[in-house]
Amino acid sequence: MIKEVLSDAESRMKSALGVLQEELAGLRTGRASPALVEKVHVDYYGVSTPLFQLAAINIPEPQQIAIRPYDPKTLKVIEKAILASDLGLTPNNDGTNIRLNLPALTEERRRDLVKIVQKRVEETKVSIRNVRRSAVDDLREMEHEKMISENDRDRALDKVQELTDKYAKEAEDIGKHKEKEVMEV
Repeated sequence: MIKEVLSDAESRMKSALGVLQEELAGLRTGRASPALVEKVHVDYYGVSTPLFQLAAINIPEPQQIAIRPYDPKTLKVIEKAILASDLGLTPNNDGTNIRLNLPALTEERRRDLVKIVQKRVEETKVSIRNVRRSAVDDLREMEHEKMISENDRDRALDKVQELTDKYAKEAEDIGKHKEKEVMEV
């Protein structure tokens, strides 16, 4: 039973890190990345569809994203969706492709992005601590119901804390890496 609690806690902490990595991949740095636009939702025949399902997204140059729709009729709706998104990019439509040119980030914008990264890292750490609290509650209840001994509970609590420390440090490391990437000129 203790193993199940620990295993569940670890998988939920890993999941929190996965969400953090996904969110940070979508943050704009100085260079182009398909992750910036692939989650943009396009109204495709009345259905909100992620852009990556409607078009091929590639990076022909470090500061440019090229989007080639599978169905040429969707060019206009993709263009509208990009304009409506909070990316702050203006699409260039040449009739078959959409090109997005990424301007260089200003120092002020870089600092704002670093603050966003730090906020997301802190949210992830809070999520990890919430998982720890849930696991601790489960272990205490197991002890209260005489399913495990006090010594077993204490050992399990130590393991839960080790997991928490490990994943919180990983979240910090991911954040520091992204901050460095954002501040790179």
